[in-house]
Amino acid sequence: MPREIVTIECTESRKEGKTPSRYTTTRNKKLKTEKLALKKYNPFLRRHTLHREIK
Repeated sequence: MPREIVTIECTESRKEGKTPSRYTTTRNKKLKTEKLALKKYNPFLRRHTLHREIK
């Protein structure tokens, strides 16, 4: 199967000492070989922030 489930985590919340928000999503690992980075809503910071893929 070319799609895999990945977890993305907020990059800005750790700098501010707050709880990081995490989302799960899927990506096509044959077409997208680099790490996933999306702007998602962080409810702890109450704004949209950059979320990057973690292991």
